[in-house]
Amino acid sequence: MDLKAKKVLVFGSGKSGIGAAELLGKVGACPIIYDGNADLDKEAVIHKLPDIKNLEVYAGVLPREVQETLDLVVLSPGVPTDLPMVKSFYQQGLPVWGEVELAYRTGKGRVLAITGTNGKTTTTALLGKIMSDAEKSVFVVGNIGTPYTSKALEMKNDSVTVAEISSFQLETVEKFAPEVSAILNITEDHLNRHHTMEEYIRVKELIVKNQKPENVCVLNYEDPVLREFGKNIVPKTFYFSSERSLDRGIYLDGDQIVLKTEKEEIPLVKTGDLKLPGKHNYENVMAASAMAYYAGVPVESIRRSICQFTAVEHRIEYVTEKDGVVYYNDSKGTNPDAAIKGIQAMDRPTWLIAGGYDKESCYDEWLNSFNGKVRSLVLIGQTKEKIRDAAERLDVCPCILCEDLEEAVKLCAENAQPGEAVLLSPACASWGQFDNYEQRGDMFKKFVNSL
Repeated sequence: MDLKAKKVLVFGSGKSGIGAAELLGKVGACPIIYDGNADLDKEAVIHKLPDIKNLEVYAGVLPREVQETLDLVVLSPGVPTDLPMVKSFYQQGLPVWGEVELAYRTGKGRVLAITGTNGKTTTTALLGKIMSDAEKSVFVVGNIGTPYTSKALEMKNDSVTVAEISSFQLETVEKFAPEVSAILNITEDHLNRHHTMEEYIRVKELIVKNQKPENVCVLNYEDPVLREFGKNIVPKTFYFSSERSLDRGIYLDGDQIVLKTEKEEIPLVKTGDLKLPGKHNYENVMAASAMAYYAGVPVESIRRSICQFTAVEHRIEYVTEKDGVVYYNDSKGTNPDAAIKGIQAMDRPTWLIAGGYDKESCYDEWLNSFNGKVRSLVLIGQTKEKIRDAAERLDVCPCILCEDLEEAVKLCAENAQPGEAVLLSPACASWGQFDNYEQRGDMFKKFVNSL
């Protein structure tokens, strides 16, 4: 679609919506911003887009006469596709794109895309480093924090885009076609949005929707859903495994990561040479390395980059040690499966701060993973009673309820003994008390450092 002079409704006024509107303005389209929040500060939105003349912003209600003049709708990732208004766009016959689809159609170069329930950000950041060390023009975008739309027009034919893609973003792909894709794992998450596990899986698998036979999809062999999925897809399947050797794939063999293709077997790196601890991180290294290998990066370059890479902020991030107690920030543990990785990485008795927005998750598997490590579970947010009730039913550890994160940090500091750890690993989203998991992690570090 030629976007010049087209009237395009951008649904959502957050970071993604602003990025989409800015891109649309630059390509000559006429963006209109709509947000369901009736209390939206329209002037503040207009102020963020000074180059778009006569920008129309609607909040709460979109006039019918405006909707009838539209040529295209661009949804921000946070907008569910089953909203009555979104359904009315489809019924009207309007094309409905997501921010990722808009960026892909206006950008250039090759795309490497990563999805999965957990590990996306670390894998994306690591692949971004590998590609940046090997190529001149690399963009790391998407769910990692930089909107894809904000960089699309800077891309050239020789650019490489490394994109972290969420399930919310995959719902609206049409032509999006990465050269190399990866699905790291699929565990229960976002059921408040997708409603069923079957739908969540279906949406995740859309990342291969437009890939061709010469393209590659990297999958986790130890995830039974993905192992089966890889048998019947159009792109070439390349598995990774932390549990077994593979005839073809990348796998953990003792303390060695080995990459094996039809033509060669390459001892890639020893785990002791990596700055990322834990089996889950070895899986992230395997996925990123396989993607880089199939994107044409020499093995020596991959090895050098992965050995230099350090942990992503908010993911089992060491904060400080005070009075013999070590503090870790795992604010990115926004679901039970991600939080399991956080507690598994602890090698000492741990005071665990958890709880937050309710995504309708089940917490039993996470609670059962504590294995006696958790001295006390300090709970905050909307889910604190729900988690406490589950912990008491399973009899895993004592629970303490706090009003907010600051109170939780102080309580842990007052009670933790030298040789113990305090870990923020919420197993829940941050919404309600914080804007996002980054803000939650930053506040945790602030409270800890001010003790």
